[in-house]
Amino acid sequence: MKLIGSTTSPYVRRIRILLDEEPYEFINLDIYGEGRDELRKNNPALKIPVLEDDGQEIFDSRIIARYLSAKQGRDPLTWDQQNQLTLIDGANDSAVTLLLSKKSGINVEEDLMFWNLQRERIMMTLRTLAAMVDDGQFEEWNYPSICLYCMVDWMEFRDLVDWTGVESLLSFRDSRKHKPWVEQTDPRQP
Repeated sequence: MKLIGSTTSPYVRRIRILLDEEPYEFINLDIYGEGRDELRKNNPALKIPVLEDDGQEIFDSRIIARYLSAKQGRDPLTWDQQNQLTLIDGANDSAVTLLLSKKSGINVEEDLMFWNLQRERIMMTLRTLAAMVDDGQFEEWNYPSICLYCMVDWMEFRDLVDWTGVESLLSFRDSRKHKPWVEQTDPRQP
């Protein structure tokens, strides 16, 4: 099994944590630099992660998680868990858009509809997720909890969010820092 991605991607990190003790080869790419050609060879959507297993290529973290869960004999996600992932992925996608725009020299703080919509989506979603955390919906360490952890930690690492009013998300993250494979996949590590 081979996982292609980047150590700084929250989408890749969630799969690395989910893989846990599974033996696999990790290919760490700089997808915006010298690793771009390798990415082109492995995923026509030009996104990470990519999982290769027994001749099967899988292109999206959500589909990879489904594949791995089936392979590991885990129960499929419930509809509530699928909705949680939709919220997490929506906020994460908007945050990635903001980060890539900033790195491209674009002022994302301007009062423009596109940037306002991204910030609104992120904060509304974070408030909803914080309420779910407060309600105990992420107590079990499962794929949705892993995804929430990776998103919150990545947003904090990239300094993309004012956590006022959603501090329970940081508490959630802090209480899970020592879970298996969390420290080993920290994007702050060299």
